[in-house]
Amino acid sequence: MNSKKILAILFLFSITPFARAGVEIARWTTPSGARVFFVETRALPILDVQIDFAAGQSLDPPEKAGLASMTLALMDKGANGMDETMIAGRLADLGASLGGNLDMDRASISLRTLSEENKRIPALEIMEAVLSAPQFPEDVLSREKARSIALMQESLTRPAVIARRAFWSALYPSHPYGRHATPESLDTLQRADLREFHAGFYSARRATVTIVGDVSRAQAEALARQLTARLPEGRVQEPVKDPGLPEAAEQRIAHPATQAHLLIGIPAISRGDPDFFPLTVGNYILGGGGFVSRLMREIRDKRGYAYSVYSAFIPMKRPGPFQIGLQTKKEQASEALKLTRDVLARFLAEGPDKAELDAAKQNLTGSFPLRLDSNREILDNVAAIGFFDYPIDYLDRYTGNIEKVTAEQVRAAFARRIKPESLITVVVAGD
Repeated sequence: MNSKKILAILFLFSITPFARAGVEIARWTTPSGARVFFVETRALPILDVQIDFAAGQSLDPPEKAGLASMTLALMDKGANGMDETMIAGRLADLGASLGGNLDMDRASISLRTLSEENKRIPALEIMEAVLSAPQFPEDVLSREKARSIALMQESLTRPAVIARRAFWSALYPSHPYGRHATPESLDTLQRADLREFHAGFYSARRATVTIVGDVSRAQAEALARQLTARLPEGRVQEPVKDPGLPEAAEQRIAHPATQAHLLIGIPAISRGDPDFFPLTVGNYILGGGGFVSRLMREIRDKRGYAYSVYSAFIPMKRPGPFQIGLQTKKEQASEALKLTRDVLARFLAEGPDKAELDAAKQNLTGSFPLRLDSNREILDNVAAIGFFDYPIDYLDRYTGNIEKVTAEQVRAAFARRIKPESLITVVVAGD
């Protein structure tokens, strides 16, 4: 689903800061079984609504990889008697924006609209139609399949895409997280497949509704009921299993590019993991803190092997990756790889020193209010709390949890999550 342009005035409204570190979140369940999380903000005449469904890419059938993405992409291309032009035109007339996002675990549909009744009500009616009665027109499906296949064929020539796909396949060799769409799998998709996927996974029982903006609790309850009342019944689905750890392996893929792309990592962290805060602080020191990180100092500043290098934890429903990534001249890929491994090994053995720890915690706590300085930021954070079952006071306790982290907790958490005997390495265009 492609995001529509939002009126400039809405963007200006969205950057107005909020003064508090946390937010007051109300929650309830609709009669249809959807869980709702609501933050009332009266400073701006805007309403943001997001519905997250447990309908991510990990639910793609092996032979139809890309089905979850295509289903989401076509939901606003015809619904409840409206074609895609009519939907786009009505949203534009209202100054509203409808968008979508997909990852391994969830499919998200979001609406931004002015909160006044004559704008809010018709915008929500369009969203409800897209959610409950998408038509998946045959001609649009044919067009989007052709477009997606062409884009994929072009992207599969890029070293960064080749590296990322090979890396995830190696991390999750027999798990849905390692599955990728291909031109061939996209070509198999039929309208009946999209209809079946929507009917099975876009149900109220699989939905989390997040509402942020200029409406009352009563109005929020009414719109949550409206948006979820006609969703399909859905079907029971076995949860995705933990992937386990792979055996350490190094894969080198030839490519004519002058820059080598390096990725190192391991499945490491699930949403809600008790090691999240020590890993967050430690990762800032190792490679998440930009120019002040160890990897940046050693690989860029001292040796000039790369313009940029990073490390990151990507928590998901099941253990998501820890990864280190960089690009370097292909002639020095082996030296850069060895140095990266050495920096990681030293960090695993020693952990951070006091100065690094204090600086990391100060930066993470100091920058945290920026994560709540707009309706959109609040929406993203509250939606994650709802979908991933975080404690309702997660945002209020975030900075305190960061401040409590010790150097020993960082070292111990990294030792538990980063196993050298299971690290995967992918090098594309290396020597």
